[in-house]
Amino acid sequence: MYRILIVEDDPGISSAIMKQTALWDLESRCVQNFRQVMSEFAAYDPHLVLLDISLPYFNGYYWCGEIRKVSKVPILFISSASDNMNIVMAMNMGGDDFIAKPFDQSVLMAKVQAMLRRTYDFAAAVPVLEHRGALLHTGNHTLTYEGQQVDLTKNEYRILLALMEQKGRVVSRE
Repeated sequence: MYRILIVEDDPGISSAIMKQTALWDLESRCVQNFRQVMSEFAAYDPHLVLLDISLPYFNGYYWCGEIRKVSKVPILFISSASDNMNIVMAMNMGGDDFIAKPFDQSVLMAKVQAMLRRTYDFAAAVPVLEHRGALLHTGNHTLTYEGQQVDLTKNEYRILLALMEQKGRVVSRE
């Protein structure tokens, strides 16, 4: 189950988002202490962050920068400050997308689902290539055959990857 951290100081908006995420079988939590966003981020370890720009103490740009120092988690800005300058600033600070308030809950959830799918589902789509019992593990550059695992050099891995991706075809030296 994916975890969504909601960094939104409006209790009406944050509770509505929490209800909507629950309908989509997503776990969500709202930040309680806006001085300690990073400690709540670290404790919850979310898969995605919904981040408002206008927050007490420090703004969303600041927290986005702090999150980017330690994580590549997708960040979706949600803000009523939706002029071009704020959108550009949000993207330049490390945000992945922006949705303007007021927003339709179904549009928000479509964006959340798309970001989760792109970040987590596609990344693990082909972790292992197989041919005649040989398993090439693309994550850790190892080959397993008949129960034996072999660590591959960089060149061995690149050659096997090229051959296994082009099964049944002649592969040039280049």
